Amino acid sequence: MYRLFSAIALFSCLVLSAQQNPMTTDSSTIKLNEIVLSAKVIFGSKFAAKNRTGSSYYLSPEEIKKFNYTDINRTLRSVPGVNIYEEDGFGLRPNISLRGTSPERSSKITLMEDGVLIAPAPYSAPSAYYFPTIARMQAVEILKGSSQVQYGPYTTGGAINMVSTEVPDNFGIFLNSSYGSFQSGRIHTQLGDSRKNFGYSVEYLNYNSNGFKNLENGDNTGFDKNDLVAKFKVNTNPEAALGQEFEVKFQYSDETSNETYLGLTQEDFDADPFRRYAGSQNDQMNTEHFQIMGTHALKFSDQFRITTVGYYNDFSRNWYKVDYVTINGERQGIGNIFGDPTTYGSYIDLVTGAANSGDDDSLNARNNNRAYLSSGVQTKLDYHWSGENTYHDLEIGLRYHYDEEDRFQWIDDYAMVNGNMQLINEGIPGTNANRISSAKAFASYAMYKLKINELTLTPGLRYENMTLERLDYGTNDVDRTGTDISGRQNKVDVFIPGIGFNYNFNTLSIFGGVHKGFSPPSNQPGENPEESVNYELGSRFSFAGISGEFVGFYNDYSNLLGSDLAATGGTGTLDQFNAGEVRVQGIELLLNYNFLENNENLQLPFTFGYTLTDTEFLNSFGSENDIWGEVNSGDEMPYIAKHQFNAALSLEHQNFEVNLSGRYNGAFRTMAGSGTIPTNERVDSNFIVDLGGRYRFNQHVALTTNIINLLDQKYAVARVPAGLRPGHPFGIYAGVELRY
Repeated sequence: MYRLFSAIALFSCLVLSAQQNPMTTDSSTIKLNEIVLSAKVIFGSKFAAKNRTGSSYYLSPEEIKKFNYTDINRTLRSVPGVNIYEEDGFGLRPNISLRGTSPERSSKITLMEDGVLIAPAPYSAPSAYYFPTIARMQAVEILKGSSQVQYGPYTTGGAINMVSTEVPDNFGIFLNSSYGSFQSGRIHTQLGDSRKNFGYSVEYLNYNSNGFKNLENGDNTGFDKNDLVAKFKVNTNPEAALGQEFEVKFQYSDETSNETYLGLTQEDFDADPFRRYAGSQNDQMNTEHFQIMGTHALKFSDQFRITTVGYYNDFSRNWYKVDYVTINGERQGIGNIFGDPTTYGSYIDLVTGAANSGDDDSLNARNNNRAYLSSGVQTKLDYHWSGENTYHDLEIGLRYHYDEEDRFQWIDDYAMVNGNMQLINEGIPGTNANRISSAKAFASYAMYKLKINELTLTPGLRYENMTLERLDYGTNDVDRTGTDISGRQNKVDVFIPGIGFNYNFNTLSIFGGVHKGFSPPSNQPGENPEESVNYELGSRFSFAGISGEFVGFYNDYSNLLGSDLAATGGTGTLDQFNAGEVRVQGIELLLNYNFLENNENLQLPFTFGYTLTDTEFLNSFGSENDIWGEVNSGDEMPYIAKHQFNAALSLEHQNFEVNLSGRYNGAFRTMAGSGTIPTNERVDSNFIVDLGGRYRFNQHVALTTNIINLLDQKYAVARVPAGLRPGHPFGIYAGVELRY
């Protein structure tokens, strides 16, 4: 850690000396104005993000539109400190890590939409099988590093907040439609207006594809998603002594995706990475999500306001997929089978359709039928005042939250006959899993910002109190009469302190801090939460036309928690286990330069981002169900690439723009280990180039194009849940954008 922070300090000194004769002075990227933000956002702008006392990034509407992405993985890949491994190629089920947190199902970061927790059950079952559609978002905010006590319960790596399309200031109609490879289509439209005392917005998005993977029977391997959002707000007159605003938001979405947990063996992937085995022909995910959210803002004065939000999220899904294979009466999970295809060759033959089922052979498809509820109310009080050379801001937040996951699952058995699956035994609902996990949580925080001339300090304290429970009705009581019920409970009570600082020079600022990292445990009695102490030191700078950020971070885990997820080859119980002490450290670099800054007609901005993430287990243990395998002291964490970088170059004109982006993702392990990565535990590095363009005929009409994987690289993105999975191949999409 000493060497890491010494490097940051040395870099800052070099920049300080370079600023003595700067070619340009862009103090607007450094100076901090006093801004009171909406409860829906973390920063609200790039300016506010650049002046945070912790590392942060604001993806603006302009950045999001450059490539017209519907894939959150591709949208976030320009942000240093974000680790991602893909799964389906379209971003339907993202696996996102911030600063080395476990990426599986994005379950170790605080996910929000409009400032409200958005994971299906963020305390009791946080794995994000629901993820908001990035194509309808106005901005994305990523908070990493110190003094993030405002957002929880996951405080180790950081928080991601997606800001949905706001009610427009004036009447407007928007339509974006595109079509392209794999019969993929999208239509996105919005209608809205604001008057003196009210405003409204109605937004609809559909995107779909036939998929780029191939089943031998020719069935669709794609998806179809619908998303509808309606907002309505009323407010007092701007000159009112007591200003008030109330906004209600309704959101509904559904998805049908023909996705599977079955991947490919190494041999089959090398021959054809886009093959889908016959055993996955019936696999399908069906989901529905409904949200209602009411936000009331009370403005007593320019210095004092209170914002209260009530929210209700309901999410239901059934991912119907092959989970087990039985041969001669012996059942094996697909994670085990694809983890050792040589030993389980006969099982592989049954999955691929190369062999027919015998009398005691079957493919066992599980109805992963689950319903989620997440609801609560949160209030934020903000009061700020100024002295002669000081600025003070006190922010206090309270939240009461309840969530639950209701599992009601069953298994159907199929025979494989000449490459076709035939139902031989229809299961009884509730006979595979029949339980409810729930959480009640009270959270509060206080954060004080003190600005004295060029120094800003942000000490803060968060408090979380939660009760995590599980009621298991048993697989013999599908009517839930309570005849065979069992339960368990775990209570957690924790204080989470943090402090950050920022000091501004003329064209440079130094920032950093320390905070406690926390992640809730499961409902297993006596299980301890995940805890760490996290440090960062960084510099933001602007000189000689170059602006950017250089940050070093060090996360010292006293108790890392692993999770038993089927998505990573486990059994899917979601039970967590103690992984002990872990060290995660790294460097993040972001550089921006405009090659044509002084050109009146053309701009040529260039952005480069690099992330080094170094991980190490500091003790030895054996993880349950071989999720991480046997872990020895000195091993690296799985699923985290050590090196990654992204470079983007844009040519911008009043009438057109062309955007080129290249992303390198280093090789990573799928099991903990050290030294050379074994072939069967390795996902190779890749470098993927995307191209986006837009031509504007006038302010109302534009044509768009988007090319994914321009160089048509064939690459693997993961070996989980069961076997190798390919990334998105070359795809070209074109569309039209209309505005009025």
